[in-house]
Amino acid sequence: MISDARATFRELHRSGTFVLPNPFDAGSARLLQSLGAKALATTSSGFAATLGREDQSVTADELIAHVRALTHAVTVPVAVDAERGYADDPQGVAAVVEALAEAGASGISIEDYDPTADAIEPVARAAERIAAAAEVCARHGMVLTGRSENHLYGVADLDDTIARLRTYAEAGATCVYAPGLTNLDDIRRLTSAMDVPVNVLALHDGPSVPELAGAGVRRVSTGGSLTWAAYGGLVAAATELLERGTLKPRESSPFPGTDDMLK
Repeated sequence: MISDARATFRELHRSGTFVLPNPFDAGSARLLQSLGAKALATTSSGFAATLGREDQSVTADELIAHVRALTHAVTVPVAVDAERGYADDPQGVAAVVEALAEAGASGISIEDYDPTADAIEPVARAAERIAAAAEVCARHGMVLTGRSENHLYGVADLDDTIARLRTYAEAGATCVYAPGLTNLDDIRRLTSAMDVPVNVLALHDGPSVPELAGAGVRRVSTGGSLTWAAYGGLVAAATELLERGTLKPRESSPFPGTDDMLK
């Protein structure tokens, strides 16, 4: 039941550290559950890739249908990368979050980057969007994650990131996330400054899960990296087939760079 999945997801955030892998379709979600993942989350870039598109090009209706497919495919909690809420005002954000709740989501994340303006939103405006989502999430028992996108878009100001995330927590976020952080000292500063759980993005050149756990991180997600690993395997096999006429595995598969993996 959805209520049980939401209760499980809330409980995971209360203590310890857990990995939150990001599947890109129902099949990858079922595989991750079979491997022991306790919860899953969508990836905006990974899902867009399955549609042959770039990140930030998926519609709200497409995301809602995607979430419904994932929550019907697995029994573990599914959280949702809802980008900036797919609306231009708080009321619209609330309506989208309500629809995602009806699709079975156990958690939602809302970010503060506006792709139309190609800029990080003013913190007060972003907090209004968080507050609108928080009301819906509280009513349905969902975990709401407030995201600061500073470190994905060239704003290497940890003080501003911490201030933003504290504001988002005050607005109702029950978890916070600043994708792109890789320095353990920075991550420790962030976790020490927060009264709510912190999510950190796992990266191939970043700290390990045990190291992140030691820094006080509660949740470790993967963004689009599993998507690109899967697509890298496809490219390697197809290249072998087209160039050599066999399907013998090569020693290594191409793996995309960090910039393509973050969302």
